[in-house]
Amino acid sequence: MKYLAAFTLTPILCWAFQDLGSKYGGMDWLTTGYAVWPMMIGPILMLLLFIKNRELIRDPRKGSNFSQTIKIVSCLFLLPNVFATIGYSWLAVIPVLCSLTILVADRQLKKQAPA
Repeated sequence: MKYLAAFTLTPILCWAFQDLGSKYGGMDWLTTGYAVWPMMIGPILMLLLFIKNRELIRDPRKGSNFSQTIKIVSCLFLLPNVFATIGYSWLAVIPVLCSLTILVADRQLKKQAPA
């Protein structure tokens, strides 16, 4: 859960720092890329974390909190990455696919779980 929190909070803090620093701090070196790239890298790292901990999802007693949290975070990262695909770079398709993979694979792993 610590890694998931780090992968979630880092892009959000980069957006906040970029927005406040460029508007009020006079820091012109804080470009949009400073905030967009962590937002695009986050879902890829979450997919790796998901793959590594897929046994937690199969056992609902141990991993229900992890499963719910990673699905919520994937949904939260889905929309900004769709906008990043349209407005920033076509490379943002990769994080969109990673977020969708997490959402679909979570449901499939729960179906395969022993009752």
